[in-house]
Amino acid sequence: MLIQHFANLRCPVFRSELRLEILEFRKKKFSNGEKEVVWTGILFAETGPFFYPIIKGVPRLLVESFLDYQAFFQKYLPDFQNRKLEIEDGFKGLLKHVVSKNYKTKKSFSQEWNLYQYGTDKTWDLEHSKLVSRFCKETNINEKDLSGKWIFDAGCGNGFLNIELGKSGAFVASMDFSHSIEKASSLSDQENVFFIQGDVEFPPLPFHFFDIVHCSGVLIHTKNAELSLSDIDLCVKSDGILSTWVYQPSADKIHNLFNFIRKYSSKLPIGFQYYLYATTLLPVSFLVKKLKGNPQNWREMMIEILDWFSPQFRWEHEVSETETWFRKRNYHSIQVTDQNRWGYNLVGIKGKSL
Repeated sequence: MLIQHFANLRCPVFRSELRLEILEFRKKKFSNGEKEVVWTGILFAETGPFFYPIIKGVPRLLVESFLDYQAFFQKYLPDFQNRKLEIEDGFKGLLKHVVSKNYKTKKSFSQEWNLYQYGTDKTWDLEHSKLVSRFCKETNINEKDLSGKWIFDAGCGNGFLNIELGKSGAFVASMDFSHSIEKASSLSDQENVFFIQGDVEFPPLPFHFFDIVHCSGVLIHTKNAELSLSDIDLCVKSDGILSTWVYQPSADKIHNLFNFIRKYSSKLPIGFQYYLYATTLLPVSFLVKKLKGNPQNWREMMIEILDWFSPQFRWEHEVSETETWFRKRNYHSIQVTDQNRWGYNLVGIKGKSL
């Protein structure tokens, strides 16, 4: 991560700025030449006891990062055990909350993106060049207006959309929950795009700052979709755009059978789920889709299956319900900008503070 981007980060708990301790620089090639990035380091909250690692150029700004990356801190932070005990003693309830809601979700989505073949597989069944067009349709913005905009992509996945947005001249804060963020960051050659590991419930970015906050297919995989929307809403500036893709209920019998199955299958160990679905659902899905002329390869189909069946949380909401979430938070010009049998994208413009 380029050093100038650290000014845009915040402690996800105390909302304070972060003090950067650099342990290692490395050279990275960008579209306009080679530059030094902070490859290894530690971020200390200016307020409160929290601290966060920078590993492989990516700040890990989860509340529980000090637990997830203990081996790193034991190597680089001499007083790590004392700092760890201070957080554990002072924030028991918070830690219990984040660990219980995040543990399986991190493993689930890391498994999905580990399966994805970079350079071959498509995202949302689209070529990379078409991702920006879909983004502009969802957010109801003209592509020529992207230049200079600050965008927060809350759940960036493989990062290809963010790289393309960077080529359009936007400044993009790209955040994901899983370890896929490492690969996404390594592939980016855009100076105006940076990647962080973070949690939509605790966004480690400035409030009331972004022109566009985009969250596609993420809120419905959190413990409480409306609460998570409240958290990313804080990052939207007045007159800014909030855009989110949400799953919707269906009367389809197969759809509801799958939801019934996942109530039980999602509780199984993540590794076992992969082999269960690969030997049962994937062969049938692959055959049916190929007979219908679907061009997806087996990995793309398997990722869709895992996205439905393996996450701990998977909510579905009617359009009228999600519209209410937007109105309660003072959004206007609310509209559905894209919709299919599975879900829809809702967008709104944030009114001035009441």
